Amino acid sequence: VQNHLLQVVAQLAMEPPVGTGPEALRDERMKVLRAVRHPDRKGIVRGQYRDYRDEDGVSAGSDIETYAALRFEIDSWRWADVPFYIRTGKCLPVTTTEVLVTLKRPPLANLHPGRGNRVRFRLTPPITLGIDTRVKAAGEGLESKDMELTALYDPGAAELGDYERLLTDAMQGEATLFARQDAVEVAWSIVEPILGDRTPLYEYAPGTWGPPEADKLTAHDGGWHKPGEA
Repeated sequence: VQNHLLQVVAQLAMEPPVGTGPEALRDERMKVLRAVRHPDRKGIVRGQYRDYRDEDGVSAGSDIETYAALRFEIDSWRWADVPFYIRTGKCLPVTTTEVLVTLKRPPLANLHPGRGNRVRFRLTPPITLGIDTRVKAAGEGLESKDMELTALYDPGAAELGDYERLLTDAMQGEATLFARQDAVEVAWSIVEPILGDRTPLYEYAPGTWGPPEADKLTAHDGGWHKPGEA
């Protein structure tokens, strides 16, 4: 959460930078992190997959979470009253990083009242941009169906891997992809109040999307997005 997902949130929610250099980008990401409203206990679910305590080197009474789900808001004019949900964990059905943005519902939505269109970003290969809309189904009736316009990009074996790219940038002094010290400190200030045993630890079965208690966080907003295999 601290070193990856909050950076993804900052990249998604930041305003357009005033320049193209690394500091311009990092300044805007920092503004987002400073505006994150710290989640309260009701917006946090911690989990531990079943049999985790049987793993080598794990204490029989360990309360270390292997899953975390959070709901929080960003206190800015652009994102006022917009909920952000993030979750991460071990032994989930799919290993990927994916962002789903649900747009506001249009005033007239005859084809599918009650749900806005969505934009999906998959940040792990195959890198994907998907625009999910409701379109009129074939036939005379006014009925709709889901349709996603998808663009895929697979870097392939010839391109640098994630850590190869970071190491190359570090050697060249390119800082765009790196979190700045002040941003790291602010990110830790967001998660530090929720570390440890300050919230309950729920068990979940390996191969599932986490403990059922996490479903309550998104119950009023359509539930969690569940990425597929591709």
